[in-house]
Amino acid sequence: MAHLLGAESLTLEFPTKKVFDNITIGVNEGDRIGIVGRNGDGKSTLLKLLNRRLEPDEGRITHRNGLTIGLLDQADVIDPGQTIGQAVVGDMPEHEWAGNAKIRDVIGGLLNDLDWQQQVGSLSGGQRRRVALAKLLVQDLDIVMLDEPTNHLDIEGVAWLARHLKSRWSNTSGGLIVVTHDRWFLDEVCNLTWEVHDGVIEPFEGGYAAYILQRNERDRSAAASEARRQNLMRKELAWLRRGAPARTTKPKFRMDAAAELIANEPEPRDRVALSKLATQRLGKDVVDVEDMSYSVDGKELLHDVTWRLGPGDRVGLVGVNGAGKTTLLKLIQGSLEPTAGRIKRGKTVNIATLSQEVRELDEFHGERIFSLIAREKSFFVVDKKEVGIGQLVEQLGFTQSQLQTPIEDLSGGQRRRLQFLRLLFGEPNVLILDEPTNDLDTDILAAMEDLLDGWPGTLIVVSHDRYLLERVTDQQYALLGDGRLRHLTGGVDQYLELRKHSLSGKAAQAESSRYGVDTATGASPEPLPSNSSPGAPRLSGAALRDAEKNLARLERALERLSADEAKLHLDMAAHDQGDYEGLAKLVVRQSELNDKRDEMELEWLETSELLGQQ
Repeated sequence: MAHLLGAESLTLEFPTKKVFDNITIGVNEGDRIGIVGRNGDGKSTLLKLLNRRLEPDEGRITHRNGLTIGLLDQADVIDPGQTIGQAVVGDMPEHEWAGNAKIRDVIGGLLNDLDWQQQVGSLSGGQRRRVALAKLLVQDLDIVMLDEPTNHLDIEGVAWLARHLKSRWSNTSGGLIVVTHDRWFLDEVCNLTWEVHDGVIEPFEGGYAAYILQRNERDRSAAASEARRQNLMRKELAWLRRGAPARTTKPKFRMDAAAELIANEPEPRDRVALSKLATQRLGKDVVDVEDMSYSVDGKELLHDVTWRLGPGDRVGLVGVNGAGKTTLLKLIQGSLEPTAGRIKRGKTVNIATLSQEVRELDEFHGERIFSLIAREKSFFVVDKKEVGIGQLVEQLGFTQSQLQTPIEDLSGGQRRRLQFLRLLFGEPNVLILDEPTNDLDTDILAAMEDLLDGWPGTLIVVSHDRYLLERVTDQQYALLGDGRLRHLTGGVDQYLELRKHSLSGKAAQAESSRYGVDTATGASPEPLPSNSSPGAPRLSGAALRDAEKNLARLERALERLSADEAKLHLDMAAHDQGDYEGLAKLVVRQSELNDKRDEMELEWLETSELLGQQ
């Protein structure tokens, strides 16, 4: 493989810290490199050095002659006076970019919900970030460098970006370097991993899963002071072996070595024991949502939602932006009241929420971490064992020297970790985490997940981080934008499949024509009637009536099915926990209802799309 760029004997020192100390690395054709490490250890700085935006104190950066590099960093600025189209394709004639499959793919994957003629200055920060990413990806570059590209992307967007990058680098001789805390994305895209820590860069073969194995092997031979970190990574590896991610991402490391490493590792989470403990703390009733609807400004955001959350349930919530995920959380907490239906909370329920903004710490201006912690708690109980606050603080990445830091001087990631600690101090029995991965590196995420393994309450997680959802939750639910809550028995993969069905046909055509181009042909389409889709056969009168009747039948059947599921959940909660045979029959019945719902929902989507094309 041909060499693209290299760094020789690189040293960089800031006034208060030596960032890199005599490092030598290189990038070859076909390399897809993921960079991991603690926040502040120099990951973003490394990208700027390799791109020659920043000069090292010592050493040199070498580029192959004619090498073209594109860098998406976290401070990229686009002229606010430009339209989205001007920012992405510049002055390129429409027939050129419309006929380019790569450009159409980028536009469809990142900008399908934006108006092509909208000015950049009117966009939100997340939307501008997507425009900057699209502007970079439509270019023909030898090396693409991406700094946290999955920020502001939902699960669908992350899945699309992974597919795009894998396809792109399977057909090109260039290189990819990406800094991200999204571990699913790292495993899906990267064939090499660089860990940045303590002024050095350690290379590992493979993606995140392979990196975890090799790091464990390195830590096993380290000094005794590294024992705590080693045990945490051993448990993380156990999850990679046993959990859903191991089945879906197909880790590319030697499974015999992994089996030997974790042979004596206990199960990372004893669900039965924790559920029993949760029942003792919570009682049988936690949150019951019955026939609940919620409207705002005359628009129904949630429709006829029935949802039972029991003691020890660990659920993940996914959905399109604007579908009502945060609204549903506020309704569960009681900060909003439903328009119709009711929400019943158990008498012993104590809900705590980690919000996206973490504004709860603003009231402690002028206070230091240590004084806040000392005033609130001296120890914490995890799985019936007392854990010292100092141990928790260290596990979540705070050193003794950092405990004297004023709260207003904390970084975004530090504020999130501190607020997470404060939530645990209150010993809630229902914990809601709204996008908890923001600003956190992979080590801290693993530590947070390790704490949650022994936490015996009811957990609700809203996140675009697929790895986190599959790691800490046992069931997933989805809001697809039609106001209904769906149980995803097939997990995130089922959600992506449902979204693909819902966006096919007329919806996909409408999104592509928004940019004046047919994504299938690259040609500018003729104006279409608002109720038609090109190439879609129109139903005859009898067939149309049959489709409408079938849709109504399916909706009635889904309502009956929801009632059956609600009754089954009540039966399971009231059933004698010692009657294992009876419980097994109820579980089988639940599985049958789940399969039936999947079949009917797919048929409902197909029928709706067929009627929508008329």
